[in-house]
Formats: sequence, structure tokens, C-alpha cells
Amino acid sequence: MKKLIQLICCLLISVPVFSQKSGIEQAYVDRIIKTLSADDMQGRKSFEPGADKAADFIEEEFKKIGLKPLDGLTGYKQTFNVYRVKPGETTVQVNGQTVTSDKVFVITGQPQIQWQQSSDANVILVRAEDSFSQIASDLMKARKNTLLLIDETHQKIFNQYRNYFSKGNISLEQAGDGSLVFAMFPPVENPSFQVKASNVVETLKLSNVVGMIPGKDKKEEMVIFSAHYDHIGILKPVNGDSIANGADDDASGTTAVLALASYFKKQKNKGRTLIFVAFTAEEVGGYGSQYFSKQLNPDKVVAMFNMEMIGKPSKFGPNTAWVTGYEKTDFGKILQQNLQGTQFTFHPDPYPEQNLFYRSDNATLARLGVPAHSISSDQIDIDKLYHSVDDEYESLDIANMTQIIKAIAQSARSIISGKDTPTRVNASELK
Repeated sequence: MKKLIQLICCLLISVPVFSQKSGIEQAYVDRIIKTLSADDMQGRKSFEPGADKAADFIEEEFKKIGLKPLDGLTGYKQTFNVYRVKPGETTVQVNGQTVTSDKVFVITGQPQIQWQQSSDANVILVRAEDSFSQIASDLMKARKNTLLLIDETHQKIFNQYRNYFSKGNISLEQAGDGSLVFAMFPPVENPSFQVKASNVVETLKLSNVVGMIPGKDKKEEMVIFSAHYDHIGILKPVNGDSIANGADDDASGTTAVLALASYFKKQKNKGRTLIFVAFTAEEVGGYGSQYFSKQLNPDKVVAMFNMEMIGKPSKFGPNTAWVTGYEKTDFGKILQQNLQGTQFTFHPDPYPEQNLFYRSDNATLARLGVPAHSISSDQIDIDKLYHSVDDEYESLDIANMTQIIKAIAQSARSIISGKDTPTRVNASELK
């Protein structure tokens, strides 16, 4: 009897999590991710040929699947402009003293700045006891002409901001009012000042890749399946390898979008409209999802499944994944309810200190109230391959990844049909 019980247990453990007839095949998953993470994609960096090549490949796959273009588009590419400002020469004088160039940086969309009196710009004093990051964040939202005089105790965080913004800042909109000039100079009341800056403004094109399956009974309501296809491109060589292939980040998520699109296209969709989108420019500021969010009514989006790094088993073991912002809606609970009877489980994000809910494209839609969550399996606290040249196809567990995609398909059933509607995100509570 004991041997019989052991045999039964072994047989149960060996049963696949999902039926082999689920319609999501490992061979398909393997082909897509191997292509997206290949060296000839050159790391899929935004504004570079590798990203364009990846977008072309995704577009061709959407055509093969038979998705419809998004309303208002004639094809699958949702192309838009962004504006990159590269800083040129900047001169700042305060009370007759010239601030050295290593103690100045500018955030602007303007080709030129020329201030010489208080009527041209506000002056904000950032003293030792103030929060540099909070003041900077508030001013970047307000975007009024402002000169900041910053106490040297903020040197470390000042340098971090300067290193980032000195590379040039990108905006979805053409230059509007409002430039910020940061100068590390003793915060003095009522200073006299002169500011001169010249910048180069470039107009650049980016493209999301978007397709849809129209619904029937609730076709005005949308369910989004998304991932970002861009990565970080070419890095300093490590052991002769300089290509950051981004296999897990986020060719894995993009592969899931394609596999799910192929799967759901074969089903009879009598519920809500399904949108499949591969976002551009997540790695450089989330501009793809920002533009996409402006092209639809967020009140009509009932859920967003954003797949972010699902290429390896999670800390909870095989056949598991986790959901960012699990506590913000009942999205995760609905997913798990739809997985009853399987061995697969979804868990709350185990890395709350990493703020992962805010670090992917779901955050843009969540700030509009959409139940928008990222699904992941990455062990981000110990992942040494993240943003490196070693994030390659060979590091992935394709079988486990396929099970995650199957789980997403099954867990979405009641949301797609219209039976379940996740609660909305309280946007006022978000950072």
C-alpha cells in the first residue's frame, strides 16, 4: 500500500500544470524569444536600428496572427515623435560670481535660455535641511522658469541628477514654458543673476506595436496585454561580449504578448475587446506607454496585464509568478480564482522595497485609475544578469516561462468574458 501511495503521488506531481492542448506551445515561445534576444537585434535600444528591427518582427507576427490594427491606425505601428534636448554651453553668474560648469545642469525643452533678473525666473533656495529630491520633483511637475541655488551638502544627489540630465532629456511634447537651472551655490536671499544656455533640440520617432481582437458583448470595454520590447543596447565589453540582449528584460514579456495574441485569436471572443501592445522606450522613461495612454479612454480599460521578466522561476518555485501592486485592486485574487484546480499560483510582489509597481509601463495606466499590474517571476534582489550582457537566451527556463504564459491565459478568462471586473486603482494614493 505504501508503494502504491508513493506511485500515485509521483504520477500526480508529473501531471502537466496545464493541458498540452492549451494552444500555447513551447516551440512557439522558444522561436519568438530566441529571435528577439538574438545578437542581430543589438540590444533593441530605443532610437537605434536594433529596436526598429524588433518592431518590424513583432509587426510581422501580428500580421501572421491576424490581429486588427487599433482603431485610427492603418497598420500595427503606433508611431509618434519625441523631442530630445542635448545641453550645450551653459553660463551661470550669481552676485557677480561665475558658477563652474561642474556645478550646473539644466532641464529644459528650449533651444536657448537667457535670464538676468527675477522677472525672468523664480529663485528657489535649497538649504542643507531641505529635501533636494522632493523640491526637484515638485518643480519638474510645475515646469516654471526657476533657478535653484543648492547648498553643497546635497553634492552627492546633485551629481546623480547632473550625470543623468547632462545626457539630454526627452519629452513627448515640443518645448513649452518652463526651464530649470540647478546651480550648486550658497543659497542667498534676493540674489542678482545671469543665466545663458544653448541647447540642441532633436525630433525623433518611436513606435509602439499594437493589435486588437474586437469583443462582442462588451466590445467597448478593453483588456490590455502588454510588455516593452526595447532594452539598453550596446555596453562596455565583458569577456568580449558587448550586447545587452535583454532576453528576460523584456523579450520574455514581449514573447508572452505574441503567444497570448495567437492563443486568443483562435478562441471565440464574445466578451471584451483585447489589446496587445509591445511598448517602446520603457528603458528611457516609459514614453511608449505614456503616448499609448493618451490615445484611449482609460475609463474603458478594465484591466492591464503587463508582462515584465518572466523568463526564470520565481523565488516561490516553478509554476509561480508574482503581481506588482497586488494590494491595490482585486486583480490578483481574480487571477488566482481562475487558476483553481491547477498547480499554478500567483503571489503578491515579494520585493516591495524595490517599488516595482512604479518601474514598468503599468504605472502609466495605473495613475489613470486602470487596474494595471505587472506580472513577473524575476528574483530581482539577487538577479546578477539584470541590465548586463549576460541576460541571454541561454539563461532562461523556456518550459517554466511557457507555463507562466499559459497561466496568464487561463487566469484572464473571466475578465475577458466580462464576468469579472477588477476594482479600480485609487490613483490619489499612488506616488
